[in-house]
Parts: sequence; structure tokens; C-alpha cells
Amino acid sequence: MPESSDGHAATGATIELDNLTKVYPGSPAPAVDNVSMEIKAGEIVIFVGPSGCGKSTTLKMINRLIEPTGGRIRIGGEDVTDMDPVKLRRKIGYAIQSAGLFPHMTVAQNIALVPKMVGWPKPRIKARVEELLDLVGLDPGEFHGRYPRQLSGGQQQRVGVARALSADPPVLLMDEPFGAVDPITRDHLQDELIRLQHELHKTIVFVTHDFDEAIKIGDRIAVLRERSHIAQFDTPEAILTNPADDFVSGFVGAGAALKRLNLTRVRDVEITDYPTVTLDDPLQEIFNRLRGSGTNEILLLDKRHRPYKWLRRGDLMRARGSLARAGTLVSDTVTRDATLRDALEAVLTDNAGRVAVTGRRGEYEGVVDMETLINSVHELLEADRLDALEHQHELQELRSAQTHAEQEGAEGGTKA
Repeated sequence: MPESSDGHAATGATIELDNLTKVYPGSPAPAVDNVSMEIKAGEIVIFVGPSGCGKSTTLKMINRLIEPTGGRIRIGGEDVTDMDPVKLRRKIGYAIQSAGLFPHMTVAQNIALVPKMVGWPKPRIKARVEELLDLVGLDPGEFHGRYPRQLSGGQQQRVGVARALSADPPVLLMDEPFGAVDPITRDHLQDELIRLQHELHKTIVFVTHDFDEAIKIGDRIAVLRERSHIAQFDTPEAILTNPADDFVSGFVGAGAALKRLNLTRVRDVEITDYPTVTLDDPLQEIFNRLRGSGTNEILLLDKRHRPYKWLRRGDLMRARGSLARAGTLVSDTVTRDATLRDALEAVLTDNAGRVAVTGRRGEYEGVVDMETLINSVHELLEADRLDALEHQHELQELRSAQTHAEQEGAEGGTKA
């Protein structure tokens, strides 16, 4: 596996599965049957398929939590099929559903576990723990000494990802890592993973049963049938616009154009600025700012510059010198890595035609409005319509060519 100058892996590595097979004793058929696949360095590949198709088994054979019955595994060109499995796992990050943190260890101890096992010096481990907590959006000073039971589900998953990245492995395996949290937290964790990948460029293999999650996160998606037979292995856009067969179409489901909203990020559309004020601003100044803004509302930010409340003119009239009861709490926000589908859902949930965009620590960065999102939907639908027309035209030309060839063949036969 590739290593950096200080002795640990720095970026992603290729993964090659060559006729990988798993047969359990007493079973008449293999659970995984001759899977061959090449995963590029630095890409996110999603395994998606029906329950029991073997996607988690295939994932766990990569780090040999499940030993293959046959076939080979190469990581960064190195055959790891016969390598000491314990040493192999220390070079591969692994994150699972419900985080899998050790309850008797603090957050810092959980993250430090693998670096400690591989012999990193204490100062380097301490620095790495703080770096990773910051990277996954948790304040090191606040979370360093906490125990898993003192964290929310979303916070536990962030620590789980930090622990998986602790020894800076080139490969990260994720088995339904966000499956046990609520939908809003899940969206934010997906955004966080996408943001992290922009910085880290790991090779990530990710198992999910949720096709929308696969579209949102994956560079490529492997749609798996029974025994992990590959039905289609392609980009999300290619699978949405050109599913290989009825089995894949069943995963895509209805509304492929709307699902393509998961392929476009908030950062790809126009983010508008919005008039903002802070809790420290005098009430009269807030009122003057709103009156001079030309809008009917203003966004109140908290002391850490995070969206806090939407204030309308009537709210300020009723405030009577205090903002405590004025305005409507910001119920949802999106990051620049969120998809347009996330943004559309947030706008519709809020029922006010806009959603605030935030940075990695929740700080305000702008607003995306309904008009921008609707225009994007129209563009996708129009693109789909043009693609369908082009495909229809190609079919007509093909049929015409076939008819012409058949007629020429018939004429040739008659002359003969």
C-alpha cells in the first residue's frame, strides 16, 4: 500500500477483486460468487442491492473480517489475500452502523486505538486525535474526554468515522454507517463525508440499501444481484439515464429526473446573500436594516454566526425591546455539499421559499431559494426530454438502416 514520507498511508489506493468467492460450510450455493471488480484510487464506490445479496459479505472480505473461500484481493497492487489479517485491518479504516465505539473508552481513546496499536508516539497520537475531531466537525476541547453514552447518534457516527481514519489509511470501508440515525442527521452526515472526501481523497467502499444515498455519495455504483453478481457498475448518472435491465430499473424506481437532483450540489447553483443581523445588534438597528433591505424578512445569526431565527417586520413590531420571543427558529440548513434534493426538501419543509446555507461549523454562508431550485428541476427535465428524443431518433435511424438492409438482401436474392 502507498505510504507517505512519515511512514503512513496518505491517499487512496486501488482495490482489485479477482474472482472473489465465499462459500459457507453446509451451504449448497456460494454467498458470493466469483466477483471481479477494479476500484480506482480515491473514488467512492457504493455497493447497493437487495437484502441478502452478499454486499456486506463482499465488503468484509476486503479487510478479511470474512475470509474468502477463493479469489484474490489486491490493494495498491499488493496481494493481501494471504497477508496477516490483523496487520491488514490496521491499514484499512472500517466504519459500521451505530458507530461501534467502545463504551468504556473516551472519544479520544476510541480514536487513538489503532495509532496506539501500530506504535505511534504519544505526541503524534494526541495531535492526530485533535486534528480528526476538528475534521469531522466536533470541538476537540468539548468532546475529547466524553464517553459514547454522552453523545448523540450523529456525534457517535462522526467519532466512528474519525476512528476509521485515525491511522490515515488509504482505504475506508463503510457498512451502512448512517443507517441508524434520523433522516436529517443522516443527510448532514452524508454531506460531511462528501466534504471530507474532497480533502482526503481516500478510496471508499460503502454499502447501503438506500439507492438515493448511493446516488448522492457515489462516484460509481455497483448494483448487485444475488451472490453479489454485478448487474451494473457505472456512474450514478449513467445508471439513472440508462439502466442495464429491468432489475436495475427497479432500483432506480420512478422519477429518475427528480433523483438526478441528487447529482447536483448546492455549490453548483447560485447562492444569494441575505440581509443578516446578530443578537448583539440593537433592536432599532435591526429594524432599520430590515426596512432598508427591500425584503420582508431578515436572518438573525447567533453569537457563533450560525442561522438562528427568521425575523419578519411584524415580529419586530411585537418584540417590544426583546428578541427572545420574536421570529421563527431556523428549522433546517444545508451545506454547499448538500444535494439540490436536500435543499428542495428543506425549502418545502420550511414552507417559506428558502433555506440557509452553512459552512463546516454551521456558520452562515448564504441562501438558496425556491426559484433557483425549480429552474434546476426544469433544466434536468428538459435535458431528459432531449435525451429521450435523441434516443428515439437513433432507434428510428437504426430501424431504417435495418429495413434498408433487408430490402437490399431481398432484391439480391430475387436477382440471383
